[in-house]
Amino acid sequence: MLLKILHIVLLASVKYIVTLPYAMIIGLDYEYALLAVLTGGIGGFLFFYYISKPLNRGFMLMWPCLCNAIPSSLKARYHNWCISRSAKRKKRVFTRKNRFISRMKSNYGFWGVIIATPVILTIPIGAFLANKYYSQRRHTVLYMILSIIGWAGVLSGFVHLFPKVFF
Repeated sequence: MLLKILHIVLLASVKYIVTLPYAMIIGLDYEYALLAVLTGGIGGFLFFYYISKPLNRGFMLMWPCLCNAIPSSLKARYHNWCISRSAKRKKRVFTRKNRFISRMKSNYGFWGVIIATPVILTIPIGAFLANKYYSQRRHTVLYMILSIIGWAGVLSGFVHLFPKVFF
């Protein structure tokens, strides 16, 4: 039983939306399943939220070393790109990825990330986006925890509405 709960906690910390139905299917009691899903979702968010900034900083510090480690056959192709990354940025060029991120931020913004993280996005991606773009906001962590709890309530409602699917 303890192994099942640990399995659900680890699964909920990564992919939240499928965890409660999965816990019910494998035969975990409802109370333990809900507690394990909430613990895994909140714990996973806190873990990925607070580890994403040091990882991002470390990656940016290691980027010049990674550019130097490229084999000589690929070095010519990536030489200009490495120079542009390490040089001071003069003007920001909007690529397809930058346009997509700015469109998502302007259309959905903070609340879109908060609401979509447990359902559409995964917990690690939502934690990374919240930390990268909205870490200066006062209650980002609190709102994300409330979103995780709210989605647990919605999933719990589905389990109670359609019990024959899960039992």
